Amino acid sequence: MDYKALVLDIDGTLYNSEKKITEATKLAIYKAREAGKVIAIASGRPLHGVEAVSNALEFAQKGGYIMGYNGGLIMNVQTGQLINDTRLPVDMVAKIAALAKKYGAPIVGHAPDYLVTEYPDDEIINYEARLNKMKVVRIPSLADYRGQSLYKCLITGEDKALAKLEKIAAKEFEGELSVYRSEPYFLEILPLGIDKANAIDMLAAHLNISKNEIIACGDGFNDLSMIKHAGLGVAMSNAQPIVKESANYITASCDEDGLVPVIERFLLAG
Repeated sequence: MDYKALVLDIDGTLYNSEKKITEATKLAIYKAREAGKVIAIASGRPLHGVEAVSNALEFAQKGGYIMGYNGGLIMNVQTGQLINDTRLPVDMVAKIAALAKKYGAPIVGHAPDYLVTEYPDDEIINYEARLNKMKVVRIPSLADYRGQSLYKCLITGEDKALAKLEKIAAKEFEGELSVYRSEPYFLEILPLGIDKANAIDMLAAHLNISKNEIIACGDGFNDLSMIKHAGLGVAMSNAQPIVKESANYITASCDEDGLVPVIERFLLAG
């Protein structure tokens, strides 16, 4: 297969455990782009949280795509063209907030420029804010929030509790919203159909190629859909077990430059 695009998750995939892109990985990505391959970043992070990666890989100067919010926002960085911009309906935000309150779970909403929450002191919410360089705005009630429209809501908590709540939320919002975990401590709730598999389809349509001509690499729960869906689904050796079970190919870990052999074997060898 002549693969034409490479879609990469950030944390645990493009980033090593020190939250850095190694020089070897960066050089391999540059070579792939110089060979005419499209490079895209697919992340649950917002635009602010992907900016450092985009700058490091020179997307504005040399080309590249950001697929933020698991595909809720897809942008050609070099041209500024928006390929997708899908946000939560206001009435659904109120329903999500009610579910979180029922189960006593902290929740935060992702607006384009800030995070909104009734739980500004929650440790995981503050971690999310620092990670994405966004301020936290305290509000009395997410159910009554009427500010900037939200791309997604995150419910935080302990792994086993969120695993149970994921099943409850999936049943509650079946046919209305997309529900899945991105990390053991994050339950993401997004507009219906927004996930990384759908983002692969939107990118393929924009590029006028088949999804089978796309390689997707990841490690987390929210990478599972694109790894199953792309032409070649690659799991890092540090990936969640279910991700590795679903992949076509398992490469070395993010701390061992695992993306380098993928690029060399499947994008540059021919």
